[in-house]
Amino acid sequence: TEGERQLKSLLHHQLDTTVSIEQCKSKRRCFAPAAFYKPFGEEAAGALTLSQFQALQDSDKETSSLRELGLSDSEILLWK
Repeated sequence: TEGERQLKSLLHHQLDTTVSIEQCKSKRRCFAPAAFYKPFGEEAAGALTLSQFQALQDSDKETSSLRELGLSDSEILLWK
């Protein structure tokens, strides 16, 4: 099955000791920076209508997507 094939492939890669520095460099992976979570609790405090809350939620989604692109808070404020 596919699962067995994947496990066999992983085991083969783990047991293979004939690895060169060049191979390690070519397989080097780049990781994205950690995500930054900033809840919008302060803005949503109090009584809001559904449309007000949805607008706040849409704005928060836009801000978080800009953060994912690597923009800082000051850059996001400048953009808005």
